Amino acid sequence: MPHSADLITTIATSFGLALIMGFLAARMKMPPMAGYLLAGVLIGPATPGFVADIGLAQQLAEIGVMLLMFGVGLHFSLHDLLAVKKIAIPGAIFQVIVSAALGTLLASLWGWPPGTALVFGLALSVASTVVVLRALEASQTLETINGRIVIGWLIVEDLIMVLVLVLLPPLAGVLRGDTAAAADQATSSALLTALSLTLGKVLAFIALMVVVGKRLLPRLLWLVAQTGSRELFTLSVVAVAVVVAYGSAALFDVSFALGAFFAGMMMRESELSHRAAEQSLPLRDAFAVLFFVSVGMLFDPRIVADRPWQFLGTVAIVMVGTPLVAAALVLAYRYPLNTALTVGASLAQIGEFSFIVAALGTTVGLLPPEAQSLLVAAALVSIAANPLVFAATRPALEWIRSRSALAQRLERSGDPLGELPNTVAERFLSGQVVLVGYGRVGRRIGEALAARGVPFVVAEDNRERVEHLRAAGIPSVSGDATQPFVLIQAHIAKASMLVIATPDTVAHRRMAEIARTLNPGIEIVVRTHSEEEAALLAEENVGKVFFGEHELAAAMIEHVLARRGIAIGAAEGRAG
Repeated sequence: MPHSADLITTIATSFGLALIMGFLAARMKMPPMAGYLLAGVLIGPATPGFVADIGLAQQLAEIGVMLLMFGVGLHFSLHDLLAVKKIAIPGAIFQVIVSAALGTLLASLWGWPPGTALVFGLALSVASTVVVLRALEASQTLETINGRIVIGWLIVEDLIMVLVLVLLPPLAGVLRGDTAAAADQATSSALLTALSLTLGKVLAFIALMVVVGKRLLPRLLWLVAQTGSRELFTLSVVAVAVVVAYGSAALFDVSFALGAFFAGMMMRESELSHRAAEQSLPLRDAFAVLFFVSVGMLFDPRIVADRPWQFLGTVAIVMVGTPLVAAALVLAYRYPLNTALTVGASLAQIGEFSFIVAALGTTVGLLPPEAQSLLVAAALVSIAANPLVFAATRPALEWIRSRSALAQRLERSGDPLGELPNTVAERFLSGQVVLVGYGRVGRRIGEALAARGVPFVVAEDNRERVEHLRAAGIPSVSGDATQPFVLIQAHIAKASMLVIATPDTVAHRRMAEIARTLNPGIEIVVRTHSEEEAALLAEENVGKVFFGEHELAAAMIEHVLARRGIAIGAAEGRAG
């Protein structure tokens, strides 16, 4: 085969084998990413048989990094982060510090230099956004408060890693220990100059993107959309990601990843950002596959046999150390145990940012090849096991709650937001509505009840939201409503109705069971997004079930018929 076909050969073998291994991983209920990494191992130099061109694969991986980071920026929502800022920001910062410290300590015990150990620890401290998003979607917790906390936590982790990518190159010399003791003073001055120059370039790039890019990029997207050409629109999105990433590196010495991230953030300002994300997704996914394949090519399977204790230690930090630290932090902020377990399970793996940091660490001469092999090995194990970890959270929650008095005390723990003040409770001792969840649906229900003078108490597991509700004079308690003491604090025994406005249908049954035990005559109203779940809940007589799409269709039917002069009652429309 001619040399000119090397690129095609690399792409063809990467995509073909990634498809096979990704499919097998999916059939085994594992994230396809594990299959992509394994495909890279099979065509890498450490395994027999065909070996793809590593140089070309790494260049293709750079495009994958650009598009991955562009996607992160495109989905970065400051509003989502601010909604859970009191736990996500300090929690993620402290977790990254502790996880990085554990990784640094472990690598130091192996005899690695301090700078190498630090970069290795940082690479172990950040979870994969891709894996977590898909795990939350599969467990139907993405739209819950637990899901929002996890996403906010991941956003902060990603921003910390972006800062690491900025600071690592100018600090590489010091971290490698290249300076002589006699030149400490000169080196300190040179280092300060280098850091100032690097941060100055970054700030100049950010200012340019905020001042010019924020106005120019959405405008460009709108002009292209007006042509009506789908392929031109997709091309404009991809071109912005790649050109801005390349330009940021060429003009400002900013990494491709950071440039693409800010391009996505500025593109998000456009009203067409959702369309941009949707239409660029196939290409982003395709090049992301090449990125993971290229990472797998760097993995030497012999590392597991040659250095078993290093391998086990790395996996232990990822799958035990980081989750325990994160769960403890969540409990320290007085969030329920189920939130702590969800956050811990979400962070029990490493992914794309770990590889990006490791790749940069190798480029600047800080990480040895075995470090990347250890990271890929830990990623393969943790990503493959992550669905099992998520599946185990609910049984683990029930087991801990039923057998651990400490866990029960931690959830109650005299939390001032966990019970209604006596002066408030006296006003709601009979006939009130207990409203579980105050998100998009619950808020509208609450506003309607308040407007009509109907007394209600909110049970909500987002502590920040409970603080806002109490400041607004709305009676509310903080906690997980699947626990009896939360509904007891909402005075469920004297309530006339329980309205469950959260999307977690698994929890609905538990809430209904508790409510009927404490108040056999209570009326229960629940919501669901799934037609199958709606039918199952109705069959189990959980309560009056409202299925979102059905209710929307009924309201639209009523409006259409009313415009044609045909009267139809709301009940009749919903019966149809």
